[in-house]
Amino acid sequence: MQKLATYIANARRRALPAAVTERAKHHLLDTLAAMLSGAQLLPGRRAIEFISTQGGVPEATVIGSNIVTSAINAALANGMHAHADETDDTYYLALVHPGCGVVPAALALAERERAGGTALLRAMVLGYDVCARMSIALGIERFRERGHSTHSFGHMFGAAAASAAMMKLNVDQTRYLLSYTAQQASGLSCWARDIEHIEKAFDFGGMPARNGVTAGLMASMKFTGVEDVFDGDRSFFHAHGLTADPKKLIHALGKTYEIMNTSIKRWAVGYPIQAPLDAVMNLIEKHRITAAEVDRVTITIDDQGARTVNQRTMASINIQHLVAVMLLDGDISFASAHDDRRVRDPRVLKLKECITLQGSATLGRAKTTQAIVEITTRDGRRVRHHTRAVRGTAANPMPRAEVAAKARDLLQPLLGNRRAQKLIDTVWQIEGVNDIRALRPWLRGGAR
Repeated sequence: MQKLATYIANARRRALPAAVTERAKHHLLDTLAAMLSGAQLLPGRRAIEFISTQGGVPEATVIGSNIVTSAINAALANGMHAHADETDDTYYLALVHPGCGVVPAALALAERERAGGTALLRAMVLGYDVCARMSIALGIERFRERGHSTHSFGHMFGAAAASAAMMKLNVDQTRYLLSYTAQQASGLSCWARDIEHIEKAFDFGGMPARNGVTAGLMASMKFTGVEDVFDGDRSFFHAHGLTADPKKLIHALGKTYEIMNTSIKRWAVGYPIQAPLDAVMNLIEKHRITAAEVDRVTITIDDQGARTVNQRTMASINIQHLVAVMLLDGDISFASAHDDRRVRDPRVLKLKECITLQGSATLGRAKTTQAIVEITTRDGRRVRHHTRAVRGTAANPMPRAEVAAKARDLLQPLLGNRRAQKLIDTVWQIEGVNDIRALRPWLRGGAR
């Protein structure tokens, strides 16, 4: 507790390595684009409808709307926006999507406190560090197998840490913040049964961001509590001791920055589908294969991924649907991945019948997300590609230009070309922004 609380309390004064600052900008832009696009989707619309009835002191913006409300309300809505579908970033080996919980919390309090861009980046990086480490300390897959959700727990503590940095909490206040966060920590992995992604958006983004901001504000307003919620009788790790290793919560703090291990998705679709799409794209580019030539497609990914994306109702997490669309179009855009008409397109339906998905325990043990795709053509050719490091992952990161291109695809239909580019340029120069409220004109949505 002493090491973690001290690290969190000092984060706002700690300069970041240049590479970490650059990567934080990538994830800030990617998450802002996810929030703006997500505000238009069903979970985002529901969040805006809910917050519009809540009132609140005007402290922070509900992205994609004209609502300015309390930081707590804004964090909830923007967290749901960020995970309204599968556009947001992800950390495969820690089973978390840090951005959708951490960034909305940090952003809401940055607006409330009229903080600058450097403070926002430092709070984000801290939040990613704590988010991933909490999931790892709880046991990751073993924790989830017991019914808990790493995405809710990790995201909540990450959001709380970011909130502590934004509220300039001292060490003692940070101890109380962590206790109030632990008392709010919840999340069941039955989110996988949510077919419309609304509860999942709340579980992954809205609830963690809201609860982290709540803990930060309470601790800043002289709420006291348990000084060490992680140790002792009936403590947090006592309750989760079957799978927990508390030492991992502070391992390599200040040396390993977890934002560097977090992936930005090349395509705005479910993470287990990134590697298969990467493999299909490689086969299209190398062998000039068209949909008309395809006889059979066999996709192999890890067992858990195969269960997650097999024949799902939502198009953006249905692997057969998305591979069919890529074969027909040559690529996947945000628009094509979210076009309900394509779900009923006879050409897509016919091509889906040719696609077989299978799980692999071997790929499940790999340290990177991998996929093997084999296509057999009508004339008997058989081509195969094994993707071992997906573009956008820590092993194969996207440069600034590619991150901007993905963001532009999401932002232009909502903001228009000029405003979208202005937001992108501002993020690249965020250290020069003295008041994060300066971003508001480009976060409200609606092309002008």
